[in-house]
Amino acid sequence: MPGNISFEALQQGVDEGAIDTVIAALPDMQGRLMGKRFQAEHFIESAWEETHCCNYLLATDMEMNTVEGYASTSWSAGYGDFTMRPDLQTLRIIPWLEGTALVLCDVFDHSTHAAVAHAPRKVLQKQLERLEQLGLVSAVATELEFFIFRESFETLSDQGYRGMATSSAYNEDYHILQTTKEEGLMRKIRTGLQAAGIRVENSKGEACAGQAEINVAYCDALEMADNHVVLKNAIKEMAFQEGKAVSFMAKWDTHAAGSSSHIHQSLRRQDGTPVFYDPAAEHGMSEMMRQYLAGLLKYADDITYFLAPYINSYKRFSAATFAPTRAVWSIDNRTAGYRIVAPGMESVRVECRVGGSDLNPYLAIASQLAAGLKGIEEKLVLEEPFSGNAYKADGHRGIPGTLRAATDALRGSSMLREAMGDEVVDHYVRAAEWEQEDFDQQVTDYERTRGFERA
Repeated sequence: MPGNISFEALQQGVDEGAIDTVIAALPDMQGRLMGKRFQAEHFIESAWEETHCCNYLLATDMEMNTVEGYASTSWSAGYGDFTMRPDLQTLRIIPWLEGTALVLCDVFDHSTHAAVAHAPRKVLQKQLERLEQLGLVSAVATELEFFIFRESFETLSDQGYRGMATSSAYNEDYHILQTTKEEGLMRKIRTGLQAAGIRVENSKGEACAGQAEINVAYCDALEMADNHVVLKNAIKEMAFQEGKAVSFMAKWDTHAAGSSSHIHQSLRRQDGTPVFYDPAAEHGMSEMMRQYLAGLLKYADDITYFLAPYINSYKRFSAATFAPTRAVWSIDNRTAGYRIVAPGMESVRVECRVGGSDLNPYLAIASQLAAGLKGIEEKLVLEEPFSGNAYKADGHRGIPGTLRAATDALRGSSMLREAMGDEVVDHYVRAAEWEQEDFDQQVTDYERTRGFERA
């Protein structure tokens, strides 16, 4: 079960006074949790069936502005309601919040009762339905990196996000002494997530001062996406409780490494048999795995937006930073956009290294599946693996370097339009356009510092 408590156990907890609050939340376009806190008795009585929210929640930007240009909702349409239906399979206790449980919701049109196609959870579910028709399931793990700061969110906001101090002073990649300094928070995160039903494997220092990584167990794609949004929200909440701040920006500082969300992925039959593994094949890579990977490469431009959705996302793609610049594949090579992990073993899988920690996991995983499945359908032949330093791989397939380029690729993607539907693609094209339009109107610190006196 993706959660860690049944509805019957929730009822018992409410009756015993151990649970008094139930959060019902939907993942929004940015991968954040939006919803309501219910008095637990009311949730048990009726809200477990459905509740309602304004439909602008899936048509906003990072600032939750009501953005013009969406077909799904607008001021002229009146910003009506969505129906939120709790998926009781996701019900879990949240141990770092007193007396609190959480459930994730699917989203439906209030009038037609149809599932909302552009809701991130539905976008992924549609691709999983395609897999199911082939007798397959997807297994996924998203590694998530972030920075820890000594100050609180409020302090940094009051300072205008200047003069920020990371939790450590130097590179802490795999560094035990340095990560001991952060262990008060990180232990709370690991044990809190584990108690919330998210199977934690480990935490570690990453390749910059104050940078951490959390790894959770490989699982079904929808469960992994649910875990991702819960743990990201949890890390922020627990940092807040400890008087610290964390950031999942893809690139928070010019001179710091970026933060990624690598996506490990493979396909299995419904009985759990891995279909990416063929012991007789080179590197243990089955024909289906090779076709799937060929799809990821052929449609790499099309899916970039779902891996890098903001202006800032593209600042991360820089040579010699462990963030890729080329959409090539290689065997256990961290300079490539796609790395084969565990070659020759039953657990052989594809690691997409393109995505940043700012991605929406539902959309990112769905786009990976869409491209991979298209590769299988088209029986694509996989190109030869890249060998060497991919940062110097001139002439090889590059990763789009700007949001504008990624938006153009998304807009023109017949593959994604076929897989997700025009409505979904157009919805997220509008989100990408607005991100660029809004940024283009802003005067930045870079411009002011550079031109205030010298211009």
